[in-house]
Amino acid sequence: MKEGIHPEYKPAVIRCSCGAVWETRSTKENISVDVCSKCHPFYTGRQKLVDTGGRVDRFKKRFGLDK
Repeated sequence: MKEGIHPEYKPAVIRCSCGAVWETRSTKENISVDVCSKCHPFYTGRQKLVDTGGRVDRFKKRFGLDK
């Protein structure tokens, strides 16, 4: 391996918006994520609708699904 071209891996903390925390190694020290395997609807079986700026309502209105 060549010297000086590889990134330095440091201990890192990954934090989810649900409160879950993991410790791993990465080139970044702190990483924050919105959805993880503990709160993602696919893994939990619960529907979690994230509506940013009324996107779902605009879609329903555009295609006449709001009736």
